[in-house]
Amino acid sequence: MQDDGTTQYQVLARKYRPASFDDLIGQDAMVRTLRAAFDTGRIAQAFILTGIRGTGKTTTARIMAKGMNCIGPDGTGGPTTEPCGVCANCVEIAQGNHVDVMEIDAASNTGVQNVRDVIIETVAYAPAKARYKVFVIDEVHMLSTSAFNALLKTLEEPPEHVKFIFATTEIRKVPVTVLSRCQRFDLRRIEPEVMIAHLAGIAEKEGGQIDEAALGLITRAAEGSVRDAVSLLDQALSHGAGETTADQVRAMLGLADRGRILDLFDMILRGDTAAALAELSSQYADGADPLAVLRDLAEVTHWVSVIKITPEAADDPTVSPEERARGTTMAEALPMRALTRMWQMLLVALDEVRLSPNAMMAAEMAVIRLTHVAELPSPEELVRKLADMTPPPGPPPNGGGRAAPQTPASSAPMASAPPPDAPRSGGPTAQAAPAVVAHSENLARYQSFDQVLTLIRANRDVRLLVDVEGGVRLVSYAPGQIEYAPGPKAPADLAQRLKRSLDTWTGARWGVSVVADGGAPTIEEARNAEHQKLEKAVRAHPLVAAVFDTFPQARIADIRTGKDLAADAATDALPEVEDEWDPFEDS
Repeated sequence: MQDDGTTQYQVLARKYRPASFDDLIGQDAMVRTLRAAFDTGRIAQAFILTGIRGTGKTTTARIMAKGMNCIGPDGTGGPTTEPCGVCANCVEIAQGNHVDVMEIDAASNTGVQNVRDVIIETVAYAPAKARYKVFVIDEVHMLSTSAFNALLKTLEEPPEHVKFIFATTEIRKVPVTVLSRCQRFDLRRIEPEVMIAHLAGIAEKEGGQIDEAALGLITRAAEGSVRDAVSLLDQALSHGAGETTADQVRAMLGLADRGRILDLFDMILRGDTAAALAELSSQYADGADPLAVLRDLAEVTHWVSVIKITPEAADDPTVSPEERARGTTMAEALPMRALTRMWQMLLVALDEVRLSPNAMMAAEMAVIRLTHVAELPSPEELVRKLADMTPPPGPPPNGGGRAAPQTPASSAPMASAPPPDAPRSGGPTAQAAPAVVAHSENLARYQSFDQVLTLIRANRDVRLLVDVEGGVRLVSYAPGQIEYAPGPKAPADLAQRLKRSLDTWTGARWGVSVVADGGAPTIEEARNAEHQKLEKAVRAHPLVAAVFDTFPQARIADIRTGKDLAADAATDALPEVEDEWDPFEDS
């Protein structure tokens, strides 16, 4: 009460702050566990409460402190999960001025000296009035490493009359050594149905009229935080000054009309640029923030995408029945490719609008991009159109134009082929070669130069492999004897390095000689020639030729043949395990 006799207004978030476990909403699992602990007298020495803002961490800590120290109206009670709220301990703890219940803000007391002065030096003294001396440390993750270390010993073996209750929104920043000494409770986000019912009950007690759609908007904006939701409700009841509607709440929160957002979403995906820009301008003139409009578009994109995969997601109590029906219709009509593309572009657009000196201009440019991309054909449609443009196989009429090859589309090469002179790296031959070859290997194992290359790969000498593939024009080969002409990329010391490595790996003497000219093409030259041959064949295919006619700046990034695709599929398959290793088999 104030001195003039008028009643001081108390905000709803404080007025309806839970005073007992029965008042906590949405935390049934935690309440059930704590009730069992209090009823059986198994009250832990330390607790840690974690969750997002506004879910009741500090409130729960105060209720626990009251339950530990409640003595009942007659002064004879013990620890309880139903504190009376009228005894001296309950009243003083609720008011925050009990001498034995110390609430410490870790953000303001981060250092080790604060921990020593406030906690370590005082835990040895018995409570002055209460049953337990309770330390409630809010945002405990803000303590320094040295402060945590100073607290560990006291936390592990506190006196019987001391209890610790920690609260944090960043549980991952709390050291494991602290977590292992506490009982942990995770406070959940409040479900929309529970939140709407809670807000409706408060509005009724306050004599305020607010429609269900407005409560849905508040619940969505609160994102599971009870404190945020009640604070927004307080503001909405004041804003409405009577009956509060969804339009009033939307204006209060700076939100665009969700129905109009769905209209804009539909215009963009139809590719109607003029209508989309007009709608964006109309919403801007009505007071909508361009950034909020794009954020709402992203939210709708996500919502429709989820509905497309799980249709039951449309049953959202924060969304009106009309909007649910529209969302379901859009999910059935739109391809997932268009939705994911719009999501990615909106993420980029949101950053642009935030950084732009003129948010409306940036939003308009984003809408223009989105509508133009919506008109682009899908890959399936593009292939179909190109196929329609492709001339039939056979010689062109009158002897003119492009000669179409006779190769059908299904047999066109689609991947880079392996070089003819070298087995594929990682293929069956390479897998069969051991990582380190014993010195007693017989030269008879190396009947071809391909097996020499496999040996180099098995020993992972990448530099030697590159030099051999690019610099050896093989003239003759026999086991233990190599004769070659140097290619354009052959280093001067290639023969010496190749001989030294082969001698070491095989345990036999090798002869490596160099001649002036002659020899077959290097592996790299053969590989390039094969790739050029494949690319020429691919470019001659009618469908590929149509792509280059339509997109002159296109290029071939990779070619995959049917043989390569089959090899990739075989590589991706998990090998069967014949015998499992038992670590205790030999024990």
